[in-house]
Amino acid sequence: MKKWILRICAALLSLGLLLAGSVYLLTFHPASVEPALVQCSAEAPDYNGQPLKVMTYNIQYLAGKGYVFYYDLADNAGPDERPSPQSINTTLQGISALIKAHNPDILLVQEFHDGAKATDYHNQLALLQQALGEQVYPCSAEAFYWKAGFVPHPRIMGAVGMKLGTLSRYRIANASRYQLPLIPADPVTQAFNLKRAVLLSTLAGDKAVSILNTHLDAFAQGSDTMQQQVNMLLGILHNEDGAGRPWILGGDFNLLAPGFYAQLAASQQYLYNPETELSPLLNSYRSIPAISDMQNNPQIWFTHFPNDADVQGPDRTIDYLFYSKQWQTEGAEVIRTDNSTALSDHLPVSARFMLNSSAGG
Repeated sequence: MKKWILRICAALLSLGLLLAGSVYLLTFHPASVEPALVQCSAEAPDYNGQPLKVMTYNIQYLAGKGYVFYYDLADNAGPDERPSPQSINTTLQGISALIKAHNPDILLVQEFHDGAKATDYHNQLALLQQALGEQVYPCSAEAFYWKAGFVPHPRIMGAVGMKLGTLSRYRIANASRYQLPLIPADPVTQAFNLKRAVLLSTLAGDKAVSILNTHLDAFAQGSDTMQQQVNMLLGILHNEDGAGRPWILGGDFNLLAPGFYAQLAASQQYLYNPETELSPLLNSYRSIPAISDMQNNPQIWFTHFPNDADVQGPDRTIDYLFYSKQWQTEGAEVIRTDNSTALSDHLPVSARFMLNSSAGG
């Protein structure tokens, strides 16, 4: 009897180790800070203090606005699991045309796929560069924040790959990926879940300039994850300030400005905490949009149009640009047209930055 018990225990232990090993091999295990992939052509010029137009854009993996994905509604109740290849191609052409029309020098892209079953395993940043013309942005940096060979979720059941990407007219000297704090969960769930990050790219030139790109967590209610992620961002920016480097941070922060929770429809409030975790960042640094802009004329600064039949248009601001004291800005806007509201569940935020004369060095 004891031998059978020992054999069963040994078999269970072996099975557990096999499952643990399989989960580890299928999933992504980034370091807290690690180099990010940088690709530059020989023609990429250095950045030497010119005015710098920056756009941040969550492109929703080129899906367009014709879907309500399972995660778009509470309890994963959305009907759709993936966009069609036709939708992806149409959206790619529309987004590339929008970017060409506004012509940023730096493009911060969130939520593009690379190696995902749901979008036919394409590297969408490469597709976007090709559509824009490969010499328009001769430099790029990119970093995964979701990666797994197979996710055993009933609405996925395949590989996932999602990245941050930074496209630049100017040479990127180097880039680093910073791992953000994770949503608390059991080890298996956490292994398959998204691992949000910050992509910091350094422009080569007379004076080093840091460009930061991020996409903070969603669905983190009931934990202090968002507060931890904002605190880590503040720490990174404090280090940049201490080094005297001008910096610009952009992305999808998945956080409201103070006072806007109560203005959301009740059906949308479950995504946020009543007291926003973004306040320390808004209080510490200048932003586009600024708090005063959002208070005075909120509609023109809305950046998110949820995939939900109950929401008829953009109704909140969750995408921002932040910048250090060495910059002045002009021409800041959220690009809202009939075309842009059909391309993604987010609208791009754009501004032109000029270095102060004392920072040009």
